[in-house]
Amino acid sequence: MSRRCELTGKGPMTGNNVSHAKNRTRRRFLPNLQDVSLRSDALDRSFKFRVSSAALRTVDHRGGLDAFFLKAKDAELSAAALKVKKDIAKAQAEA
Repeated sequence: MSRRCELTGKGPMTGNNVSHAKNRTRRRFLPNLQDVSLRSDALDRSFKFRVSSAALRTVDHRGGLDAFFLKAKDAELSAAALKVKKDIAKAQAEA
């Protein structure tokens, strides 16, 4: 399982550990990923995603999963999230 957020595409970053003596060694900064179930109002069901805590705040800020997918770019979404986005768009177009 990759260490990448399914909604925002956020992944590991690299940097340095810097000691008191200024010795530098390479390290990785991993995103804070959580396994969550998010509910879609348009489809009236929930979906499981592996998302970062920052993405959870963004989903909450935009007003839920449906509103998040309206503004989300396709390049940032995983294949499963992209399928859910298209299903939500289709359900909203019919309503």
